[in-house]
Amino acid sequence: MFAPNPRRFALFALLALSMAATRMNHAGSAWLPPDASWAVFYLAGFYLAREWRWALTLLLIEAVAIDGLAIRYHGLSNYCATLAYWFILPAYSVLWLGGAWLRRHYTQAAPDVARLCASLLLCVTLCYLLTNVSFYWLGGRIEHPDLLGWWSNFARWYARFLMVPCMYVGFAALLHVAFTHRSHSAAPQHTR
Repeated sequence: MFAPNPRRFALFALLALSMAATRMNHAGSAWLPPDASWAVFYLAGFYLAREWRWALTLLLIEAVAIDGLAIRYHGLSNYCATLAYWFILPAYSVLWLGGAWLRRHYTQAAPDVARLCASLLLCVTLCYLLTNVSFYWLGGRIEHPDLLGWWSNFARWYARFLMVPCMYVGFAALLHVAFTHRSHSAAPQHTR
């Protein structure tokens, strides 16, 4: 029987709502923050690693559904909707696995910051490589793909695709530390 932990389900709902609120706006604007999807998958891997069967599946379905709705009903360009689009499944799974890896190695100590930075950098880079390489070489939108053209495209967008998830995950890490510290402070102290 499917009965997720209420606290974890609430966290899942918060992450899913974050993706729903931002996914249609990949670049961000004056009114809307940039797409939080990559950070959502990484954070879900960290907080919901044991619930991967349902949580990862539902988040992947949500991402695809939002994209479909945005193209069909909100007039967003279908430029990225190619055969290569399906590479988001392994790309987002890499982000999830990075968050899950960090959870397994999480010790609530200073080295966690280095592990967070390293795993996030690695996972976002792999995610970007999977999506960028597949779109450039398999998407059919580039007339004469070549290595120099791909590298130029990769370098042009990499910093932005790295910065956005780092911003969201950094904010989430600050909240995590604040709530963890607060819950430890509120715990009853045992005296002898």
